[in-house]
Amino acid sequence: MNMIQKAKEQVSALVNAAYLKAAEAGELPEGLSLNGSVEIPKDTANGDYAANFAMASAKLMRMPPRKVAETLVKYMELDGTWFEDVSIAGPGFMNFRMGSKWYGDVLKLVGEEGDSFGCENIGEGKKVMVEFVSANPTGPMHMGNARGGVLGDALASVLERAGYDVWREFYVNDAGNQIEKFATSIEARCLQLVKGEDAIEFPEDGYHGDDIKELAKLFVEKYGEGWLEKDTAERHEMMAAFGLEKNLPKMKSDLQRYGINYDEWFYESTLHNTGYVADSVAKLTENGYTYEKDGALWLATSKILGDKLRTAGKKEEDIAKLDLKDDVLRRANGFYTYFAADIAYHRNKFEKRGFDKVINVWGADHHGHVARLKGAMDALGLDGENRLDIVLMQLVKLMRDGEVVRMSKRTGKAISLCDLLDEVPVDAARYFFNSRPESPVEFDLDLAVRQDSENPVYYVQYAHARICTMLAAVGKEVPAAAAAELSLLSTEQEKELIKQIAALPEEIRLAARDYDPSRINKYVTELAARFHRFYTVCRIKDAEPALMDARLVLADTVRKVIAISLSIIGVSAPEKM
Repeated sequence: MNMIQKAKEQVSALVNAAYLKAAEAGELPEGLSLNGSVEIPKDTANGDYAANFAMASAKLMRMPPRKVAETLVKYMELDGTWFEDVSIAGPGFMNFRMGSKWYGDVLKLVGEEGDSFGCENIGEGKKVMVEFVSANPTGPMHMGNARGGVLGDALASVLERAGYDVWREFYVNDAGNQIEKFATSIEARCLQLVKGEDAIEFPEDGYHGDDIKELAKLFVEKYGEGWLEKDTAERHEMMAAFGLEKNLPKMKSDLQRYGINYDEWFYESTLHNTGYVADSVAKLTENGYTYEKDGALWLATSKILGDKLRTAGKKEEDIAKLDLKDDVLRRANGFYTYFAADIAYHRNKFEKRGFDKVINVWGADHHGHVARLKGAMDALGLDGENRLDIVLMQLVKLMRDGEVVRMSKRTGKAISLCDLLDEVPVDAARYFFNSRPESPVEFDLDLAVRQDSENPVYYVQYAHARICTMLAAVGKEVPAAAAAELSLLSTEQEKELIKQIAALPEEIRLAARDYDPSRINKYVTELAARFHRFYTVCRIKDAEPALMDARLVLADTVRKVIAISLSIIGVSAPEKM
């Protein structure tokens, strides 16, 4: 249950009930539907909720807004509600102050709902796929993959708690040009090992990393020189398969170490092998969106996107400025492009597997691909505009001693996900990378390993451990919320802490709506800060018994909610630090 939303609904109900009574008494016009909304004001000194119905409805009533507000307040009955007071401010705002019942009900609710506290049913069980990382299996995962992994996994968790049926997927690009380049790179290094460095010049566009040299070494150790007798196509197939056989398990283990597990690793090759790419292209042709030119088959992307823009009311001169271009689906040599496979893959998500919504987490360099892919889905009749969403994330900059870091101290090579996790705790990596996707990240390696309040993940985890230590030291069982005198929790620090507890369902709702799991970071950091302020001011162990019980319930509730929040973003909640 969302206690903040419920409180807003109760304010609306109180205002409408007061209006009906005032209208019946002849003090306000009858038969009107009130306009207005309820918000939480930035400054809660005058009240916890502010309603603007009097101002929004004053024109309908042909009365000054302040007079409308005075009349509504006159007929308002707060007995039995969560509110103890309503006052009027400014031109007609009605400010509502919550009573002790709401604060107590929040703690009781967490006790009743347990680990499911914060869950909403916004999604109503709709099937959503979150596809993230999907790094080329031709080399180690880099910092962009590290960030995308956390954003995708945390977003999937947020959506699960918001009531969606979520599927996590990694798309393995095990076909196409990059795999041919992968095989060619391994082949060149193998030839250099067997015949000498000068036997062949390494391809300029090949993969130059040391990981390719290591794969070549292992390949030669396993197969000797027998592969030299095979033709190029067979040799490349053999080398690509060998490389993938080594790289994919490493990618899986690195991601598992990072706390990420997928429901499926989907292989691009299956789309080609089953004829699904060819079938998807044929369907686009049937729908009239392809044409042949220079021996290749093209998708009329400019027409698809142009028509969408015209429907949206864009002028022809504005569309012309966009310089829309068409895309090759099948090259003159008969091979399908990566874009054709990507179209087939997303058609598979919607048409074959029945996902209501598909969310891809991509790097910002894929920005130009978004409209094209959505347009292709529209051309297939799959409503890509509304069913396909892309979260674009900005770059990662690693910092140490105030300077940009590109190389690992341990290996002297570009820092990979594996290198990062050798240097900083998984919890810190996940917490730091779960920031707003549209903002670049400066990942401070020094801060990530600090064990003090400057490190945000340490600060939050310490709050959880501090509560666990305190509860153990008190030496008595925490009473059930329903059995404690929660009305005794009346200090400003206690109220502010309970308000923050109550905000978790709303933060989950907004994080799911905006595809922004970083809201959970901000939420739990603020929860920890409010707990530390409460713990500094409000004594627990030496408080009188009834107050001690109430404060034990409050502290234990904070412990539970910190653990829930950290679990959403894949961070542990230690009991000792």
